[in-house]
Amino acid sequence: MLILAGTPIGDVEDVSPRLRRVLAEAEVIAAEDTRRFRGLCQRMGLETDARVVSFFDGNEAERTPGLIEDLQNGRTVVVVTDAGMPSVSDPGYRLVAAAVAEGLPITAVPGPSAVLTALAVSGLPVDRFCFEGFLPRKPGQRRARFTSLATEERTMVFFEAPHRLAGFLEDAAAVLGADRPAAVCRELTKTYEEVVRGTLAELAAWAVEGARGEITVVVQGAEAVDADPDAAVAEVQRLMADGQRMKPAVAEVAERTGMARNALYEAVLEARRGS
Repeated sequence: MLILAGTPIGDVEDVSPRLRRVLAEAEVIAAEDTRRFRGLCQRMGLETDARVVSFFDGNEAERTPGLIEDLQNGRTVVVVTDAGMPSVSDPGYRLVAAAVAEGLPITAVPGPSAVLTALAVSGLPVDRFCFEGFLPRKPGQRRARFTSLATEERTMVFFEAPHRLAGFLEDAAAVLGADRPAAVCRELTKTYEEVVRGTLAELAAWAVEGARGEITVVVQGAEAVDADPDAAVAEVQRLMADGQRMKPAVAEVAERTGMARNALYEAVLEARRGS
């Protein structure tokens, strides 16, 4: 059995009785950082006789065949990361995919999640949300990703490193709007937990002084816009009259209005046929 085990994102008291039992009974434990895992066991007061192997982004592909072999030989393999659930912006996906391909049994020990914890305390709508993880480090690529999310109506959750937080928030404010509500959640469940709420512009100004620890950012989605199909078609036609080709003109207007690109393309074609 392959078991994906969620570990505390901060407070060790969040360890469940089931996690204690699974770690104690495991035969192989694939840990993102073996030293941090040993530290967690020490704080838990837990001893394990399992074979503990390192399993991180840099060696996940290399380690996976051996772990699959362990599973095929009837061993219980438990995957743990430094904090939270494996596979969610952490190692685990490749191993799960390989286990699925081999028809091997997989289960999970649910545990604390920075994504859900941040959503719960953010004060922002949580009925619909999406997880975007870490955005590209380079400003240009990061802004491009924000541009693609400009019309996203669901609340968005991001991870970010402390030293990149100010730049992240500045780009978010520039692309998504300075007045867009958001929350920066820092060191969740830990001693110095802090949740700072405000507009993206306000949070960007706050972050200039620097922030430390594990950071999760929650950003409210865009307001729903009822696009006017006729106006969208007219805008595409205007761009084409100015020399832009039809396909990029449709893409630009669809991005700006929230209309489905294919539907707008067909509407423009229909308008041309009827003219």
